[in-house]
Amino acid sequence: MTTRYEMASRYEMATRYVMVIDLRRCVGCQTCTAACRQANATPPGVQWRAVLDMESGEFPDVRRTFVPVGCQHCAQPPCMTVCPTTATRQRDDGIVTINYDLCIGCGYCIVACPYQARFKSTRPGRAYNGQPMENEAIRDDERRIGVATKCTFCVDRIDAGLAAGQTPGVDPEATPACVNSCIAHALHFGNINDPQSNVSRLLQENGYFQMHAELGTEPNIYYLWDKKGVGGESLAEAEQPIGIQEPLPVGGYV
Repeated sequence: MTTRYEMASRYEMATRYVMVIDLRRCVGCQTCTAACRQANATPPGVQWRAVLDMESGEFPDVRRTFVPVGCQHCAQPPCMTVCPTTATRQRDDGIVTINYDLCIGCGYCIVACPYQARFKSTRPGRAYNGQPMENEAIRDDERRIGVATKCTFCVDRIDAGLAAGQTPGVDPEATPACVNSCIAHALHFGNINDPQSNVSRLLQENGYFQMHAELGTEPNIYYLWDKKGVGGESLAEAEQPIGIQEPLPVGGYV
C-alpha cells in the first residue's frame, strides 16, 4: 500500500499545508476566534475561525468537546468547481484562496461549501459605535464587501515568512494567527508532505479524523482524538468521538 509520504516523493515532496487540531487539548476559550478577528478585521457576524461547543453520550456518561472549525482548505474543494469566474483557486501548496477582484458575489460557493465556512458581507461593519478600531483601520479591505470571504490560513503571513526564509508552523511570523494564539497548544500548522514536520509527526503518533470525509472533499484540517485508528491512519473504522452529521451553522450572509 502506498503511503502518503511515498506518494509525496513522487511529486518531489511538493509542499502541502495542513492544520492539525488536538481536541484533547482545546478548552473552548475562543482565543483563536479573537485572534482571527484581530488579524483579519472581519466585521461583526463573520467568524472565519469559530469553536463549536458539543456534547456527546447520554447521562451520566456525557462528554463535552470543543471543536474549532473554519475553511477546511479541501484538496477537492466543491467551492472551486462551482465558481463561474475562477475567483476561487487552489494554490500549489493546497491553500484555497479567493481573488476578490474576480469574485462577483454570486454566492454559489457559499451554498456549495459543506462546512458553511464562507461569508458574504453586503455592507461595512464595525464592532464598536460604528468607528473602526486600530486593527480594523489598518487591515480593512473594501474589496471584501459584496464578495465571498473565508479563512485563508493567513496566507499573507505565510508568503511573507517564506520570503524571509522562515518556516510556516515553526516560525510564529509565518504561522496563522489562530495557531500562534492558542493557549492550550491545540492548533498546529505545517507541511504534511514533509515526514519530519510537526504535523506529520502528530498524525503518525495519534489517531485522527477529517470532518465530513465521506463527502470526498479531502479536508486539510485533521482532528486528533483519544483513540488511534487502524494503522494509526484514521478513525474511519474506529469509534467516532463526535457525530457531526449536519452542515455546520457558521457561514452565510451578513
